[in-house]
Amino acid sequence: MFGSTVDTSRGNSAASGQQLLTPTRFVWPYGGRRVFLSGSFTRWTEHVPMSPLEGCPTVFQVICNLTPGYHQYKFYVDGEWRHDEHQPFVNANGGVMNTIFITGPDMPPAAFSPSNMDVDDFSQRVVDPSQDSIPRMSAADLEMSRHRISALLSNRTAYELLPESGKVIALDVNLPVKQAFHILYEQGIPLAPLWDFGKGQFVGVLGPLDFILILRELGTHGSNLTEEELETHTVAAWKEGKAHISRQYDGIGRPYPRPLVQVGPYDNLKDVALKILQNKVAAVPVIYSSLQDGSYPQLLHLASLSGILKCICRYFRHSSSSLPILQQPICSIPLGTWVPRIGESSSKPLATLRPHASLGSALSLLVQAGVSSIPVVDDNDSLIDIYSRSDITALAKDKAYAQIHLDDMTVHQALQLGQDASPPYGIFNGQRCHMCLRSDSLGKVIERLANPGVRRLVIVEAGSKRVEGIISLSDVFRFLLGL
Repeated sequence: MFGSTVDTSRGNSAASGQQLLTPTRFVWPYGGRRVFLSGSFTRWTEHVPMSPLEGCPTVFQVICNLTPGYHQYKFYVDGEWRHDEHQPFVNANGGVMNTIFITGPDMPPAAFSPSNMDVDDFSQRVVDPSQDSIPRMSAADLEMSRHRISALLSNRTAYELLPESGKVIALDVNLPVKQAFHILYEQGIPLAPLWDFGKGQFVGVLGPLDFILILRELGTHGSNLTEEELETHTVAAWKEGKAHISRQYDGIGRPYPRPLVQVGPYDNLKDVALKILQNKVAAVPVIYSSLQDGSYPQLLHLASLSGILKCICRYFRHSSSSLPILQQPICSIPLGTWVPRIGESSSKPLATLRPHASLGSALSLLVQAGVSSIPVVDDNDSLIDIYSRSDITALAKDKAYAQIHLDDMTVHQALQLGQDASPPYGIFNGQRCHMCLRSDSLGKVIERLANPGVRRLVIVEAGSKRVEGIISLSDVFRFLLGL
């Protein structure tokens, strides 16, 4: 994962067998097909291959053992010599070169300020909002960017989100809950609208949160819902029971089902996005009826923030300069949930899980924190995996939910159980965990979030993959719309 460690001490004329070597990580975060490192520590005769960071294919790195002293280096990217403008550099005989100073046990710190920073501090140096190197955007540029995005969405309709071909699955409310979740699992979809034949209309949506609440209800001492009853317990009966569990009451204390959140094909995309955000749902059904009373409705599509974001990317792809906001590094704008730095407080702490945590505690955290996913980290807070609401449908396979106790199964075991889900939802390009760096631009983050199945990006430190924050689709839209 971290690549090989290269001993380059032979490249320094001052090196000796007794001299201390310092492992130093070099990072090239700007993409390429083949990236090499060369420098004074290799006598400029050897090109050290750099490896892409797992989960971040545009970030390359290598660890070299350097002797104490001053070194110069450059990157060889796809046949072209490059230097990193965010790292210390000098103009030398060979052109512009990056520099680094390695302090030995008997050496004072370097007297020159631009070259006395260790490459291992890459992410913290480059993206610290207090650094002068980070471009600042004026309030006018921010307002202009938001206005242009708002104008675009206000003049586009949900009809434009409809694919040229595809299928939308709806479930009968009289289906047994067990069978309904088997269908979600087998079809590889996270949620489905509910159709009531008696009323002749769509009445709700069944999704992962319903399954989570059902499993928690099954695990509650004294629950009235047994595993046997789950075989025949209908979705309609569950939805009615959920209203009692959620304590949703009308003005005189009677429970009522939550009304279906839906949009029409001619609703503008800004209103669609606002409905998704305000109701805290993953998607809304696009429903059309040619009759005034809304009878005989047709289900056209499930509109999501991902589809709307893809529309934004498509429109501004060749005119990104008209949106200055897209050039900003994500660390410099109020976006997402971040791990607070030492001495800082956070009103919205970032929830994480250890792989040995119980599945029951993970599900409770998902519900209580009101989030759709939680990073799974090791003892060093480095990213291992991510557990999402949609992963819960894997328990529908072979009725696994009836054979386990939530507090006895670990998050690691639950993730292993879902590895053979077919087709898996939330996996893009073979990856479950989608990552970015603090220094990535908002434009780059938006492009990755616009991919199907990608609902959030985990912000990691280059090299160590230590979790620094998380950005969701909802976070991006709240920022873009100024909410």
